[in-house]
Amino acid sequence: MSQGPLMPKATAVWLVENTSLAFEQIADFCKLHPLEVKGIADGEVAAGIKGLDPITTGQLTRDEIEKAQKAPHYRLKVAVSKVKLPEVKRTTKGPRYTPLSRRQDRPNAILWLIRNHPELKDAQVIRLVGTTKATIQQIRERTHWNSASLQPMDPVTLGLCSQIDLDFEVQRAAKDRPAVLPTDGGAKLLPTEVSTAPAAAERDEEEEDLNADAVFAKLKGMSRIDEDDDEV
Repeated sequence: MSQGPLMPKATAVWLVENTSLAFEQIADFCKLHPLEVKGIADGEVAAGIKGLDPITTGQLTRDEIEKAQKAPHYRLKVAVSKVKLPEVKRTTKGPRYTPLSRRQDRPNAILWLIRNHPELKDAQVIRLVGTTKATIQQIRERTHWNSASLQPMDPVTLGLCSQIDLDFEVQRAAKDRPAVLPTDGGAKLLPTEVSTAPAAAERDEEEEDLNADAVFAKLKGMSRIDEDDDEV
């Protein structure tokens, strides 16, 4: 569907009053119902609306109107503007804008971020709450002029940033943080699979056999000594 003109009813009023276009042509161009255009011509619809000249506003050309008046089945086309406005590019550089009503809450939000997410860099805090590096440093060192009255408050609850932005910055800080290597906690118990292995069981049986033979040999030696004593 093609784009209709600005102020379609006012444009239809002007076309009805100043051209001999068919109701269907005007309705198609203005995106109205043909009966509505007929009501405009009869004075039953759009009473009191002043007509808007589509030629002056650059929505139609005079040649286009004359062409349509000669061919009742021809559909009017909106004129293409020759002036092209440059595309406005959204920039993300610089600190986030904070409304005046929320600026007094920024120190509390900074204190909350410092305590709950110490891994965040100053640049990330600046992006979240729209502050300065000097203010962050003052709050870290407790040299801020209002340090005694500051209370840590969630910046999402205060409306200074969204939960999505906060989670994104926290995840980014976690990726940049170096991995923590496991420390040596001293001697540990062997796993059950190792301690109950067949080799260990066989080794225990051999040690038991050796101990039993040594005990019997010692007992035999003691009995011989007793017999010698009796003979004497």
